[in-house]
Amino acid sequence: MTAPLLVERHADRVVATLNRPEKRNAIDQDTIDALHALCAELEAEPRTLILTGTGGVFAAGADIAQLRDRRADDARAAINATAFIRIHELPMPVIAAVPGFALGGGAELAYAADIRIASPSLKIGNPETGLGIIAAAGATWRLPEIVGGARASELLLTGRVLGAEEALAWGLVSAVHPEEELLAAAHAIADRIAANDPLATQHTKRALRAPRHEHPDIERELQAELFESEEKMRRMTAFLERPSSRSARSGTEAPAPEREAQRRDEGRTP
Repeated sequence: MTAPLLVERHADRVVATLNRPEKRNAIDQDTIDALHALCAELEAEPRTLILTGTGGVFAAGADIAQLRDRRADDARAAINATAFIRIHELPMPVIAAVPGFALGGGAELAYAADIRIASPSLKIGNPETGLGIIAAAGATWRLPEIVGGARASELLLTGRVLGAEEALAWGLVSAVHPEEELLAAAHAIADRIAANDPLATQHTKRALRAPRHEHPDIERELQAELFESEEKMRRMTAFLERPSSRSARSGTEAPAPEREAQRRDEGRTP
């Protein structure tokens, strides 16, 4: 039996590829089980997660044959939603590299990511009402947070599917790359994340995901912990000891963060 999820592990990231090409990567129970197992691994050993698909498809939806057989108790068990919430709450960032179709449950899996990039062939949306169900794995609350209430209502109530340009204009994805460069682009984002302090990254994600009523208290507590960390002292000391930083203190402008990031990218080995 072919594994529904191909997992490639690295020291600072994991690449998980949906792998049911004969079903256009439709998300079935085996896929959900594999995602739960992967989440358990990444909860114990936090690393950036890159999610993508095979055969020019992310996931064309949930497995309709399984959905048709599910009943009320299955709906209340929130089978897909529970897995996607767990992905959403992973300690380190989740990047969805979305080629081609991401529909229904596939779209909701992409919405659970922190960062979404896509190929020009992207088709993303939630046609669930046409099948007599609702988008119940996160779309009704995540999509308004991503694109705003008016646009989320239009997508969910009409079942309209967006192409890459419109998804980019709406902020549903942050970048579009040629399909053959999509995974490399996801790795470039992961490289930038890996250059930063992992604990500061995890705390930033916690603050971003916290409900509004927890702010600004959550920032104060997370920052207080970081202010006492050895890594903060090491990184700030290294920054102050750089020649460019010394020049800045003497009146010469230090390199902008964007230029620093560009230097890191240019020095990255393929």
